[in-house]
Amino acid sequence: MASDLDQLIEMGFDQERAQLAVAKAGNLQGALEWLEENQDKPLDEIKAAQEAEGEDGPALKPGEEARSLVCNDCGKKFRSQAQAEFHASKSQHVDFSESMEEIAPLTEDQKKEKLQELRERLAAKRAVQSVQDKADDKRNEQIRMKATKESQDAKEALEKKERLKEAAQKKKDKQDEIDAKKRVQAQIQADKEERRRKAELAKAEREGKALPQESAPVPAPASKPASEHNETRLRFQTPQGNIMKRLPVTTTLFEVAAALKQEDGVEVQSFTQTFPRKTWNSEFFGETLKELGLVPSASLIVQ
Repeated sequence: MASDLDQLIEMGFDQERAQLAVAKAGNLQGALEWLEENQDKPLDEIKAAQEAEGEDGPALKPGEEARSLVCNDCGKKFRSQAQAEFHASKSQHVDFSESMEEIAPLTEDQKKEKLQELRERLAAKRAVQSVQDKADDKRNEQIRMKATKESQDAKEALEKKERLKEAAQKKKDKQDEIDAKKRVQAQIQADKEERRRKAELAKAEREGKALPQESAPVPAPASKPASEHNETRLRFQTPQGNIMKRLPVTTTLFEVAAALKQEDGVEVQSFTQTFPRKTWNSEFFGETLKELGLVPSASLIVQ
């Protein structure tokens, strides 16, 4: 069978307030009446009032003989059995004995004085806690602001570094494009001169004329042989977009894959070149860019 306290808790009453009601009234009906009468009073106020009445216990019941009980665990004395039982429920002390000493009840002035003292102690405790809470809030806000500033500074430094890197890369790519256009134009001019020379030779043969003195063909501008390049420019097509990198020609495919993963977050299983069509999987990762002919530039699909 559920106790009075269990029934009150099941009804939705706060456990600590229900314990006070049961100890004060001694039965379920009385506890309910006490809870109704004190429902608007703060719990701290109720405790302070009960302590002012004498060891937080109820007053003597009508007809109860005045006698004294003493708690052998803590030495506190009580005027009634109900007070001793209430003390036992709060402190879990169980060793009590009778005493011949009669305890005089507190006067009204003593009760008021003790109640005022308890209220002042509670107010002082709340004031100290309020000051501590404000200090904690201020310290937490300072920590949050510092962390936010450090994060923002780190972000700005990284963005600045990326902008400088991107600007340098654009400048280099632009110069490479200019050099490439110059080589193409020179090759076109050389091809045009060669066609003119061949046309003159063919015409002289048809007309039976002496062949014109062949002039040395205009050489195309010599481009640096692949063996003389120290670095290569690579364009990677990845699921995240195109990535440009300049790497030493002695870099292995394994190192290229590692750089893409570390710097760009791209997982690499293989590299594919569209023209001429070639694919290099992990079996070729030990070879260098120079050994694979990916110099001075190449476009690779990352898979």
